[in-house]
Amino acid sequence: MLKICEKGHQFFKSSECPTCPVCEQDSKPKDGFLSLLPAPARRALENRNIHTLDELSKFNKIEILKLHGMGKTSIPKLQKALTEAGLSFR
Repeated sequence: MLKICEKGHQFFKSSECPTCPVCEQDSKPKDGFLSLLPAPARRALENRNIHTLDELSKFNKIEILKLHGMGKTSIPKLQKALTEAGLSFR
């Protein structure tokens, strides 16, 4: 199904997901721990206002996994980023 985002980008999606792939690519961080994650996992953290490793460290793994869009494959990436920063999940 052809869709058009609010910025005018045209894209095809077979699902009801309204996320524009062009806008999503433009909003992907170039560096930092959020740049390591797939878009659904990144949006899950951003929607919970988790933008830094310090903010992430206030949650445990189970809380993070419960976020809509967060998958099990993202946890090792987050764990590694926390460890490298001298932090850990709560």
